[in-house]
Amino acid sequence: MPELTVIMPVYNGELFLEESIESILSQTFSDYSLIIINDNSTDDTQKIIDRFTRLDKRVQCLKNNANLGPAKSRNLAIEIANTEFIAFMDADDKAVSTRFEKQLNYLKTNPEVGVCGTWFTFFGKTDKVVKHSINHDEIKVGFLRSCTIGNPTVMLRKSSLGNLRFDERMKIAEDYSLWSQLIANTKFHNIPESLLFYRWHSNNMSQTKIENLEASEFSIKAKQLEHLGIQSDNPDLEHYVSAVSLKRNQPTVSIIKTIKAANKLKESNKKLQYYNQAIFEKHIDKTIVRTIRNAKNNDRDFYKYVKNESGFFSKITKLDAAIFFLKSYFN
Repeated sequence: MPELTVIMPVYNGELFLEESIESILSQTFSDYSLIIINDNSTDDTQKIIDRFTRLDKRVQCLKNNANLGPAKSRNLAIEIANTEFIAFMDADDKAVSTRFEKQLNYLKTNPEVGVCGTWFTFFGKTDKVVKHSINHDEIKVGFLRSCTIGNPTVMLRKSSLGNLRFDERMKIAEDYSLWSQLIANTKFHNIPESLLFYRWHSNNMSQTKIENLEASEFSIKAKQLEHLGIQSDNPDLEHYVSAVSLKRNQPTVSIIKTIKAANKLKESNKKLQYYNQAIFEKHIDKTIVRTIRNAKNNDRDFYKYVKNESGFFSKITKLDAAIFFLKSYFN
């Protein structure tokens, strides 16, 4: 029985699939099984998979009779994986040859960690290294803003995953949803080294997809705030989410509500200790200062509130405070 299962869903991936598979087969760690889920592709994807299954007995294939999407495809493979360690990979990315070796070594050395990601490099249009936070407490707070672990870089313990799975109802951000829930149950870590090349695609997202992404991300952020007693029916939910995730161009009346929500979140976490308080407060302070800087409008009353009542004026740099004053009194 292999020590690791690698899960790779693919749909019409003939352009880059071969390169991706070869990056897995050339890993310095070799004791694994690669499960490729063909999500009812209509191009030559299956021919490519068949060639590799003949060449290497570690490569297996699941065929979906309909296009089920990446979430369902990954979940199907998770169910049949009979190893404690599971790694994810996308069919158009490339893994650095030492990726599995380094992640496995880290997980084995740190049994309290259930999920291990890595930094990664965008390639195609640009060569930018994405350096997510490394330690657990910072990753956990970072999830309030965005997904702070690269899905195709993840290696995890199946025992840590428990009954959680990718949300098959979501057509976008299903990875963000899963990891933001799982981090409540186990420790996370990102290896501070780029061990994956993440392919940059030039095609722009449609307006519908952008709107769906924004709605999905809002619900994911709101769900995390339940740990601090903020329920989905809270009339000020929008302002609580804005307190932990920057929303630009807000009118001053909305920013005041967001500031009040931010102060309540600080107090709530101080009692519940769900997040590291110092990291949590630093995150909120940065969000509120940027919110004030990006206000839709400024006036004297708003300036006086921020300076005398908000509790955030001391967090603003002297230069930004001067600009804020000028905008409020002379704009």
